[in-house]
Amino acid sequence: MRVASAVTAGLGLVGLLASGVAAADLPEAPKGQHQKLSWGRCSAEQKELNEAGAQCAKVTVPLDHADPGGRTIEIAVSRVKAKSPGERRGILLSNPGGPGGSGLANTLALRPALKDVADRYDLIGFDPRFLGESTPVTCGEAPPPAPPTGTTTPRRDFEDSVRSARDTALRCQEHGDNAELLPHASTRNVARDMDAIRAALGERRLSYYGISYGADLGAVYTQMFPRRADRIVLDSSTDPAATQYELFQRSGAPAEAALKGQVRADVRKLLARAERYPIPVEGLSLNAPLLRIIFKQLVQHEENDPQLAGVVADLKKAAAGEQFEPGSALKGLLELLSSPELADSMVGGAIFMCGDGGWPAGGWPKNPETYWKNMQRSRATQPVFGPYVNGMIAPCAFWGTQPREPGTKIRNGVPVLLLQAKYDNNVPYEGALALHQKLEGSRLVTADIRSHGVYGRGNDGLTPVPCADDAVNTYLRDGKLPAEDITCAKTEPKADLKTDPKTDLKTEKTQ
Repeated sequence: MRVASAVTAGLGLVGLLASGVAAADLPEAPKGQHQKLSWGRCSAEQKELNEAGAQCAKVTVPLDHADPGGRTIEIAVSRVKAKSPGERRGILLSNPGGPGGSGLANTLALRPALKDVADRYDLIGFDPRFLGESTPVTCGEAPPPAPPTGTTTPRRDFEDSVRSARDTALRCQEHGDNAELLPHASTRNVARDMDAIRAALGERRLSYYGISYGADLGAVYTQMFPRRADRIVLDSSTDPAATQYELFQRSGAPAEAALKGQVRADVRKLLARAERYPIPVEGLSLNAPLLRIIFKQLVQHEENDPQLAGVVADLKKAAAGEQFEPGSALKGLLELLSSPELADSMVGGAIFMCGDGGWPAGGWPKNPETYWKNMQRSRATQPVFGPYVNGMIAPCAFWGTQPREPGTKIRNGVPVLLLQAKYDNNVPYEGALALHQKLEGSRLVTADIRSHGVYGRGNDGLTPVPCADDAVNTYLRDGKLPAEDITCAKTEPKADLKTDPKTDLKTEKTQ
């Protein structure tokens, strides 16, 4: 998926990075000695990698990069070697976003969009620290959900989300040796791990593609390791001077603008009903917060508008007590809402969001009443998504561990290619403009579409943006940034596209 969304704790994650605390960056981390990696067949779960002839290994890195002689952890990496040795550029890493997305097969998944460029790089995937097949962090088992009730109120739903966020924080921090591990779950440390992968592979520099949170991670890498950054592509980024909560709040207005006409009227009626009487569908009781999460995913991409209309029609039948068979879009979303996979993505996102930035963790307010007041105030101008983006409280509000470092202040002249959809309602366009200004050597490619993610949209069954794809591939192939910022004209969606909105709820394949 293109963005991880946390349902269990009532939190939607939009690929956010708290980097607003101005502080001097530390010098580049020690590179350490070249490691001799033991390459072999990837795990059985990595079917696509094995079919592509990839090899996998583990890179050993310090838990605390400031203490290279202390405890170590392992980072799972994959490699598909370049097919054109004579034209080989180097290594290309990527991150699928989240935060919390497993990325071991992600760079390989870019190959259809990369075309011939893929032959010029060793395609390197990796699972960020504490995720996937890297040294894991697990949280205590969640309590069983409370049985659904026939009635509710906005305040009751809000208090449920507060309890869930507090419970998640406690389950994560008190489980196993997480108290030692979690302070080291940060974007800065993932960037250091990326540089350790580069060193272990014996490369002077690395190239990179990151989307959403992955774009923010790439920006941090350019700040921390400017001399190690080769060709860097950042797709769908955020304002580096904003906190995570501020970024989340800013996503409300463009999401609200994506709802129009009769669908918007129907959505508002469904929410008004669900704020008092949750809507029963397929054994689930959909209250207003869950409906808002569903609608938020569906408005991300223009191509999903038909699915949105179908989901709304199905929910109207359910609200009226009619017997019906849910369409494929609603059925898939309902299956995902009740899956353990989504809970896992929430935990993965939380451990990084809470480890970034200043104090309180990630810039999330600690007083629940702040969220409630902002939520209620937002209803006047954003009745559909205002309560979602203002009132969803992160486990970080209850995090007991202070981040070890402030967020990264971004300002450098490293050549970077930025991509952004003009009507992105996960990470709004203004954030990319702010980052573009801070990355003084960058060029910005704007796609005149509503989307989260611009490059390689055809890989996901969405309408490609050829001018953006060409700009990326030209840069990665020849090292040529556009002479100036460009805007790609809108390409009308193909009539036979078969999109799958539920993929936007999973851990990034996004962000």
